[in-house]
Amino acid sequence: MKNAISIGLLGFGTVGQGVAKILHQHQQDLNHKLGAEAIIKRVLIKDKNKERITTLDPSVFTVDIDEILNDPSIDIIVEVMGGIQEAEAAIEAALKSGKQVVTANKDVMAESGNELMKLADEQKCDLFYEASVAGGIPIIRTLQDGLASDRITSLMGIVNGTTNFILTKMKKENMTYDDALAEATRLGYAEADPSADVDGLDAARKMVILSSLAYSTVVDLADVRVRGMKEIRDGDLELAAQFGYTMKMLGSSKKDEAGIEVAVEPVLLPDSHPLASVNNEFNAVYIHGDAVGETMLYGPGAGSLPTATSVVSDIMAACRNLQLGVNGKRGHAPQHERVLKPDSHCDANYFYRLLIKDEVGVLARITNIFSHQNASLQSVMQHPSETGDHAELILLTHRISRQQHLNVIGKLEGIAEIISHYRVEGEESA
Repeated sequence: MKNAISIGLLGFGTVGQGVAKILHQHQQDLNHKLGAEAIIKRVLIKDKNKERITTLDPSVFTVDIDEILNDPSIDIIVEVMGGIQEAEAAIEAALKSGKQVVTANKDVMAESGNELMKLADEQKCDLFYEASVAGGIPIIRTLQDGLASDRITSLMGIVNGTTNFILTKMKKENMTYDDALAEATRLGYAEADPSADVDGLDAARKMVILSSLAYSTVVDLADVRVRGMKEIRDGDLELAAQFGYTMKMLGSSKKDEAGIEVAVEPVLLPDSHPLASVNNEFNAVYIHGDAVGETMLYGPGAGSLPTATSVVSDIMAACRNLQLGVNGKRGHAPQHERVLKPDSHCDANYFYRLLIKDEVGVLARITNIFSHQNASLQSVMQHPSETGDHAELILLTHRISRQQHLNVIGKLEGIAEIISHYRVEGEESA
């Protein structure tokens, strides 16, 4: 067994500094749990002249990644530099050199995780990625270990703090989308270019990782049905509230005998659902398993120390395996082939907000469209418009297939303006 385990840290931004801080402050505890010191030997940075407040000796910093990847004394590579191409190349090189790897990179794991895990298996190395999804929430380890004996049938998650913060402000403080986004940007929850968040790409990448792991298969980014939050219209949240719903930007996936469906989109949840009460920048993942039933993990989805906590937990797992000589023994090969559900087997309740002419026969024509699609309506509400010659019609269906929903949308476009429409999750109305 080693007395000290050497770490090469790629990146010293928000998360990298958090990792260094935890390793320094908790070293005595970690030493007790591991039977060895976990020491940062080298750190990759972009600018050597930049002033940094850190307990690390200046000599550990380098701008040359090869000094770290080619150092035979370094046992574990920790990739927290972000980006895709350079990070993926670094992970691949580290594995090929026989080093254990910890990454927080959701983009790389969503795009190339399957290939990298195959490489890790071939090289008999560990590849840990807990921090790639939901920051400080231990969702990866829960799926891998805590629920390993169960069969997961569905999971839903608020896995993007920026969009959840925006929707919370819109609902709780009646902010407009633009004002809520500006507030999220000011507080640092949103990037200067927030498109990956608000368009759903960030959450989609996380759902690729979670779904692949939950169902032991390979889910690709192209398999995720993605709809961003820019389509949310003024008044949608208030109308949803009248029906007892809260809107969330939700990642969801389900698996049954028909296959797998994965989506990221704004959905309506019953106010009583546990995810409906997750506010601001917090994340949560709601899991259903055959044996465990329903369970939820909740916590901070981002931030220096929460995310670094997950990274350091992975470092500890790699250290333990090194001490026991069992690195790369887990195996990552998927058990099942990917089978995607057709739209005809993707069922949900649907909420429609329509603008119609306020005249005799229009309502009958619209309800007839639903009837012809065998789409049963459970609620109908009509509001007069400000002009007087139009009205808003709010419709809520019982469970119908996505194919039925798409057929209804196609027929409605001829006689009504479709202001908005949303899937309803979290209830099992017949």
